[in-house]
Amino acid sequence: MESVVDAVNNEHTKLSVFWQKRIVFITGGAGFLGSWLTMALVDAGAHVIGLTYDNDPNSTLNRSGYLHRIIRVHGDVRDEHLMARIMSQYQPQTVFHLAAQSQVGMALRDPWHTFETNVRGTWNILDAARRQANPPQVIVASSDKAYGVQTELPYVEETPLQGRYPYDTSKSCADLIAACYARTFNLPIAVTRCGNIYGGGDLNWDRIVPGTIRAALQGERPILRSDGTMTRDYIYVQDIVRAYTALGEHLDDPTVQGEAFNFGLDDPKTVLEIMQATLDAAGRPDLKPIIFGEARHEIQDQYLSAGKARRLLGWIPRYTLDEGLHETASWYREFFAG
Repeated sequence: MESVVDAVNNEHTKLSVFWQKRIVFITGGAGFLGSWLTMALVDAGAHVIGLTYDNDPNSTLNRSGYLHRIIRVHGDVRDEHLMARIMSQYQPQTVFHLAAQSQVGMALRDPWHTFETNVRGTWNILDAARRQANPPQVIVASSDKAYGVQTELPYVEETPLQGRYPYDTSKSCADLIAACYARTFNLPIAVTRCGNIYGGGDLNWDRIVPGTIRAALQGERPILRSDGTMTRDYIYVQDIVRAYTALGEHLDDPTVQGEAFNFGLDDPKTVLEIMQATLDAAGRPDLKPIIFGEARHEIQDQYLSAGKARRLLGWIPRYTLDEGLHETASWYREFFAG
């Protein structure tokens, strides 16, 4: 029987030949999304340089053995001299800038670190790319939270960026900086704005999907910080890997350069609905959540339209919510068993 790891590896081999022997620099390469993107690109024949801030032995990149198949550079995107050296030394053709402080709660506790990482880190990458004789493509990872609170939903790419809280504002700022560099210096830059990404390898147990699965596998009631009524987009990590690579494959098109793209299922769910679907996938639909209702400074409803990505990139998600959650639950079963 094909294992979960084998199934994922088979999915990786389906990437375009565009990536064969292509030099790719990924910041946040050992993070949740970065690990899956790195593995996909390595399997597609790319030469990957991965910037890692720490070395978590439980990261997907570490556990899979792929860390030894890339050039790993330890460092911080806030280090402008290191970013310039990497660009100059390795001459990447495509850069995926994923490194970020990505936790809303952490941003509330430490906004300075969030702005330093998410804003300064972005302009360090973009300016290092600008200074190259042959500037690389740069894909900047943003978030649907960059749109902030809006009266009209779903978000479309023309929706104004108006983050109000630290994490949201850091993403609004980074997006504006990316658009500035693209238009001012005519650089091949694009921005991704995704819904809530879930999948195996996310070890932030405060997030709803991994936290719920861990509780279910331990026979415990999951904890819900909010009241469960907030609506969000949720999308499987493998679909987002394909979204990023599809964008890279189209970024030589002038109509794509300088643009932002939303990626999601176009099927928003309440947090309580997601928790119940996750419990079903983990085989414990009987467990009832403990609802604290204590979440603060979070947007009540946020979901986006991925119509532009479908039209211009030909991207469509392959996984339904149930399919993605069942694969995710299988990953965590193997993780905890091992």
